[in-house]
Amino acid sequence: MTTLLGHPVGDKTNLLTAGFRGPALLNDVQFIEETAHFNRERIPERVVHAHGSGAFGYFRVTNPEIQKYCKAALFNRVGKQTPVAVRFSTVMGEHGSEDTVFGEPRGFATKFYTEEGNLDIVANNVPMFFIRDPKQFSSLVHSQKRNPQSGLRDMDAYWDFISLRPETLNLVTYVYSDFGIPNGWRHMPGFSIHAFKLVNSENTAVFAKFHWITNQGIENLNIETAAKLRGQ
Repeated sequence: MTTLLGHPVGDKTNLLTAGFRGPALLNDVQFIEETAHFNRERIPERVVHAHGSGAFGYFRVTNPEIQKYCKAALFNRVGKQTPVAVRFSTVMGEHGSEDTVFGEPRGFATKFYTEEGNLDIVANNVPMFFIRDPKQFSSLVHSQKRNPQSGLRDMDAYWDFISLRPETLNLVTYVYSDFGIPNGWRHMPGFSIHAFKLVNSENTAVFAKFHWITNQGIENLNIETAAKLRGQ
């Protein structure tokens, strides 16, 4: 057993003090190091999208039409392949939460490893979002996460926020419809959250949103099947 610097640990069971049962000393570097490591050994989970899964693959250009709009190297010829990593997730669930939660969107983030650098596109499985003004994002998340006093979801807080923000209606009706519980990540579409400004080789700009359409077809679970899968 050694310290982080590789020095042998001579005594693991006794604190270095100024005397018998005296105060702990700062020059007990082994104790300070171990305590500091203990205080930081658990990385806090993400506020949203904490629970997810990943997949690796590649993106292949199949249509030259994209070159009319974007001059990025990953689109420069038909058949070109670019490695990608994709992360799928629930939104409000913490580590260990179920995948079959009802009434919330799913995350769908893609990282393209291109020769010009990494391109990250953040997406969800729904083509719209709760809010238009980012200043409301913290209040939106607080309304859906667990109440810190009770440790429980507070649906009064959730519906209070939703009822006061009429622009949420489109998404809320979507996630509480038959599209609300995807049947796994393979059967789930993706839609970029942001609009992107694309520039072609002639420096002409357009705005675009990216859509991922599953070749396996969109499938969703009913409430009874979802509850059975999560052990209810």
